[in-house]
Amino acid sequence: MAAIVSGESKKSATTFKFPHFDVVSDESDHYYVKSNQSSKDKKCFIDTNTSAYRTIMKEWKILEKQLPESIYVRTYESRMDLLRAVIVGAASTPYHDGLFFFDIVFPSDYPNQPPKVRYLSRGYHMNPNLYTNGYVCLSLVNTWSGTWVERWTPRKSTILQLLVSIQGLVLNARPYFNEPGRGKHIKDERWVKASLAYNEEVFILTCKTMLSYIRTPPKNFEGFVYQYFRERGEFILSAVNAYGHGNATAGHYQVNHPPSSRVHNSAQFQKNSKKMLVELRNAFKKLNNSCPKLNNSSPKSKVVEENKPKSGLLHNIIGFFKFIFGLRDQKVLKGSDGVTGKVAVM
Repeated sequence: MAAIVSGESKKSATTFKFPHFDVVSDESDHYYVKSNQSSKDKKCFIDTNTSAYRTIMKEWKILEKQLPESIYVRTYESRMDLLRAVIVGAASTPYHDGLFFFDIVFPSDYPNQPPKVRYLSRGYHMNPNLYTNGYVCLSLVNTWSGTWVERWTPRKSTILQLLVSIQGLVLNARPYFNEPGRGKHIKDERWVKASLAYNEEVFILTCKTMLSYIRTPPKNFEGFVYQYFRERGEFILSAVNAYGHGNATAGHYQVNHPPSSRVHNSAQFQKNSKKMLVELRNAFKKLNNSCPKLNNSSPKSKVVEENKPKSGLLHNIIGFFKFIFGLRDQKVLKGSDGVTGKVAVM
């Protein structure tokens, strides 16, 4: 487990801790839960000799060891073809401190074909590559044209590469220029102004997704969402307050470096930020008062005991984890969810 360092300075860094990679049991709300249901497809994820099975196991090991501090992944005990990830919006972008969830499914002929990816948009369109209906437009998963280097390459491209690409190339500081044809105008003053206005809209939508996830967090991430906003609440409210008073441009709030003069935020952005400040403060306070204390195991996860009958996919997964992560002497695979504490409120 590692601490998230979000926001704009080390002094504002949090002590947030949560397993970056874990196995959970409840996939019922996954977008692709009904995929790979034929007997032939199912066999590809059970038979240890298939390319899909072997490759996914290798990918799990890579994710467990190499995930960045701001990306968290959950796989499923009985559905190794499914995966859910959350990416924390990076500092100095209009997505900063937001949570962005993605559901992923491996095809039965993986890695010859890329995984399918669905963005859990909650109805908000805040990036040219991420559609309201959840469609992800990205060369790496062959949903957008690109050179052969940019597209999925079997036995070279990985899920880790995919997640890092979404974080760095999609959720970037100037998403307005992700739209095809705009990149050539990146230094044109008129287009730069349009980009700044777009960032203002994006940040407000990022706040709305925060509120949505606080109300109904995705399964197996309930404790993550609670603990995350407990740690980041104060910084988020400070940033929104600064935007509302014209003290920082969208995405560039710095808690320890206030501007020497007011910046040129639009009046509408300031108005919307003040509204978001009230809504977020109330949401954090409500979460603080109503969220029960949870232990360190997911309420949805199964406790897998060593003396339980060992057969099928679950046994293979457990055995693999014991082998690569040195769990031979442990009696259970612990769940991922659950935290205690209070949300910081301004």
